[in-house]
Amino acid sequence: PGWAGATAYNRGQVLYRVAEVMEARRAELIEEVRRLSPGADAAEEVEASIDAWVHYAGWADKLAQIMGSLNPVAGPYFNLSVPEPTGVVGLVAPEQPVLGGLVERLAAALCGGNAVVALASEGAPLPAIALGECLATSDVPAGVVSILTGRRAELVPVLASHLDVDALDATGVDEDDRTAVDEAAAGNVKRVVSRHESLSPYEALAFMEMKTVWHPKGA
Repeated sequence: PGWAGATAYNRGQVLYRVAEVMEARRAELIEEVRRLSPGADAAEEVEASIDAWVHYAGWADKLAQIMGSLNPVAGPYFNLSVPEPTGVVGLVAPEQPVLGGLVERLAAALCGGNAVVALASEGAPLPAIALGECLATSDVPAGVVSILTGRRAELVPVLASHLDVDALDATGVDEDDRTAVDEAAAGNVKRVVSRHESLSPYEALAFMEMKTVWHPKGA
């Protein structure tokens, strides 16, 4: 609740602080990625991960202005629509890239004020654990991000069906398993989303609900 209720400006500051902590541990993160993804450009992946935090930090206090609206109505009222956090997001990170895939999806969900339970890459979880250390030593409040490691076959169905998980990022779910995940999520009308484009405010909006309020106009 503290994270969801924080000012958007404050959330942006916190996300930017995560980027600063990752920057300070750049060499370590590059080594982790290089060791587990020999074919990847580790330095480029870490740089892109840091940039993703900065990108969504900048969007945190702009989502309401850009994505909200003042709606036309026939009467002496203001009708306003503003985005609000959905709640708890279950996140299945893609297997590759091992760090960038998790960061890009995690930053988008946190940008709007959600809490996240993230499932790291099964084959290469160590970069996600290093990211967890960065989050723990930044200003992200305790409990806002939980990173799980383990077998996806066991954990994904739990995230999909859990009644306290309000939305599911299925970006890392195999196509063969997507139907079963959608059916499990339908049990509590859980929103299921996947990445459509990189570093976009619409990726953050996918984890938010639009709240519309009416207010009478003054004389």
